[in-house]
Amino acid sequence: MNENLIDVLIFIYENYMDTENQPQDQILLEEELFKAGFEKEEIKKAFDWLDELAWRQGSITDAASSTRQSSRIFTFEEQQRIDLETRGMLLYLEQTGILDPVSRELVIERAMALDTQDLTADDVKWIVLLVLLNQPGQESAFALMEELIYNGNPEMLH
Repeated sequence: MNENLIDVLIFIYENYMDTENQPQDQILLEEELFKAGFEKEEIKKAFDWLDELAWRQGSITDAASSTRQSSRIFTFEEQQRIDLETRGMLLYLEQTGILDPVSRELVIERAMALDTQDLTADDVKWIVLLVLLNQPGQESAFALMEELIYNGNPEMLH
């Protein structure tokens, strides 16, 4: 199977994070992912990516709350990996309240951490969902993002 890291992350979310079927042991989950056809290297990268996300989420503060009126300038490297359509989508998600500045930065950082040059807007939508999944106080933003991914448009944006 020629899957990339984002495919492994989507599979983990859809089959384990969004259900009660979570294996109690990471080794068992790795074995299940391998049986599902994912390569061991991609599985390891996915767990490393999720571990880094959890670490970053645990170490952030809401220092960016005072920057709500500021604009985000993308670096040259970010512009090379995150195309104009995806940057526009991130701006839209921030303007509609799905992302706050801290979450936006986590999304950009996690997108840049992916080992792919052909990052799509759909890939970044999944990153947004994974970033919002365990952030306290972001339950409604998470629900809106999940609706956007699965149905195309959230029911209501504030």
